Amino acid sequence: MQNDPAYFLYHSIGLYPEKAEDMAAALTTFSQDWSATDDGQWPTVLTARQEFIDLWSKLINAPQGTLTSAENVTAALFSVLGGLPPERLRGKKVLIAADCFPSLHFMLNGMAPRLGYTLETVPIRQGAFWVSDEDMLAAWDADVGLALLTFVTSTSSHRCDLDLLIEHGHRMGSLIGVDLTQGIGVLPFSLNKTPADFVISTTLKWLCGTPGAGIVQMRPDLIPEVKPELRGWFSQDNPFSWDLDAFDYAPDARRFENGTPSVLACVGSVPALRWHAAQRDLLSHNQHLTQAIIARAQDAKMTIATPLEDARRGGSVMVQLADNAPGLVDALRNQGIHVDMRGRTLRISPGAVTEMRHVDRLFDALTTLI
Repeated sequence: MQNDPAYFLYHSIGLYPEKAEDMAAALTTFSQDWSATDDGQWPTVLTARQEFIDLWSKLINAPQGTLTSAENVTAALFSVLGGLPPERLRGKKVLIAADCFPSLHFMLNGMAPRLGYTLETVPIRQGAFWVSDEDMLAAWDADVGLALLTFVTSTSSHRCDLDLLIEHGHRMGSLIGVDLTQGIGVLPFSLNKTPADFVISTTLKWLCGTPGAGIVQMRPDLIPEVKPELRGWFSQDNPFSWDLDAFDYAPDARRFENGTPSVLACVGSVPALRWHAAQRDLLSHNQHLTQAIIARAQDAKMTIATPLEDARRGGSVMVQLADNAPGLVDALRNQGIHVDMRGRTLRISPGAVTEMRHVDRLFDALTTLI
């Protein structure tokens, strides 16, 4: 039913009603402002980007001046990692789970020789679908200089116990970062309740924003000791100071910026952040649908690769198929049903534009195709 698409891709690119119209209006305004025949472009567009930063800060209760935009989570983590004092990591371990977002692991692995740390990757146990909190704790000793936690995994929708892990990490004296990407926007998160040392994320997925609109946030008292090696004119307190001998980092999160920022991506994401801030029942709607997906998958004797308990699950349900099911995603797309696969894992993520009838259509189709 192409006129009633069943959309289950909130783990990738989220949608909300009227998204296209809202984004088009925002980008049209940007185009007009940036093309004006005057000298007001920078003040105008930087004010527009500040709304992006303010909306994000309110979303996670970040103190003023501790959050700024980044092109993506990998760039955000690089700015943190490359700016830490050498003694924070040299001769120590960096801890991460094997079901992290691969891009972050690629970067951490590549930087280990130069920064002098050992990357320790906690494996997924044989027969399991996610790294358990218990295994993370077992690997986390006082030699861990930095741990990067994944709020919700992209391959199993496992939601880690951040309170437990952060409390343990602080006892070990470790720096703790959290990748919020797959959970923020559907699950509540507040720095007031979950005191990570820094967080990174994107405005894609459940927040329904655009690519290129990531964020980095850091604990206020930690910011002064971090001096990112990827720096540029926007890393300064006054970006328009071009004195080559007077560079100094901005006193706040702006030091994590570098060259010209991705203003267009931030402006394009503001309508989605505004829309999200006005919603009140996104989680209950999602859980109603994910519970139905789990029930239908169990009835069909499918292998569920996601925690069954609401409190341990993100907004997605993953189903492991017997094989890679070539052509399955295409066949579903031809019926107006949109999912994706990673290897043998079928990823199903219902959100604001997904309804129960779409769940029924998906499983009716799967019963025929598998």
